Amino acid sequence: MFELVFLGTSASAPSVHRGLSSAVVMANEQRFMIDCGEGTQRQLLRSGLGFRRLDKILLTHGHLDHILGLGGLASTLGRWEALEELNIFGGASTLARVHGLMEVVFGPGQIPNVGIALNLMSPGLLFENRHFSLTAFAVQHRGPDCFGFTFEEKTRRPFLAEKAEALGVPHGPVRRTLAGGAPITLPDGRVIAPEMVLGEPQRGAKLCFIGDVSHTGPLHKLVDNADLLAIEATYLDADKEMARAHGHITALAAARLARNAGVKLLVLHHVSRRYRMHEILAEAQAVFPNTVVASDLDMFEVRKGKPAITRNLYYGDNRREPVAAIVAD
Repeated sequence: MFELVFLGTSASAPSVHRGLSSAVVMANEQRFMIDCGEGTQRQLLRSGLGFRRLDKILLTHGHLDHILGLGGLASTLGRWEALEELNIFGGASTLARVHGLMEVVFGPGQIPNVGIALNLMSPGLLFENRHFSLTAFAVQHRGPDCFGFTFEEKTRRPFLAEKAEALGVPHGPVRRTLAGGAPITLPDGRVIAPEMVLGEPQRGAKLCFIGDVSHTGPLHKLVDNADLLAIEATYLDADKEMARAHGHITALAAARLARNAGVKLLVLHHVSRRYRMHEILAEAQAVFPNTVVASDLDMFEVRKGKPAITRNLYYGDNRREPVAAIVAD
């Protein structure tokens, strides 16, 4: 399972209710921030997530509304939060802007040699452990070095308890050994191979996150069968020429992508202040009913086949009970 929390969902400039682009994806003990618009560190505090284990920041591109918060965040982490390591990932042009921003914060030539690392990112595998993988893929927007990200759980074979019972496999550590893919030997001398108690391989949860993007055509295979697709919806179809001119897509285009790619739940973000939320939702749901428009501090649980949203699970200093939930069947 992945957890996705939106810290900022506004396009280009903040509004009263929406901050600038930023989100956090959590997978077990791992945390990945995606973009860091102005005001992000305050949203981290409001959300209850705080700065713990915040050591990996992925940048979709280098536009200022997606990176300006890095200066304040790096200053806070470096001066007050006992920063041990902060890895910032981006394309070459993005990292050049970030480097300049860090020199404003720390002084020319004074960026900490230990702690902050600017990592050149290219399409492909970025992170992998035994539970999931994170890959980056190129998207089209305005200028070079624009990326989207896929978080995907590893394929696993379910443990079939009924088969284990029939073979006389006792409960406890031996079953965990089998589930982990290693054979065991029973007291009567029989060797039980994992294949005897494991089912067919099943894929895990898939979360695709895309920020600013101008064309959806190349994305269909990349987001195919995603349990949750988060993507911008800066414009409505009535303003599609304006969207094209500024390198963005419409809510309608996002919905068509989700429908054609077999996505389970579509989450729209990076929305313009020129529209009301119900207008964006209506346009997308006419094509792809299982659509929501994210608000700041919304949290999503991404499970295989059943992603769910919990509105403002985090608020202030304390967790709150879910106000509403939408589950994809």
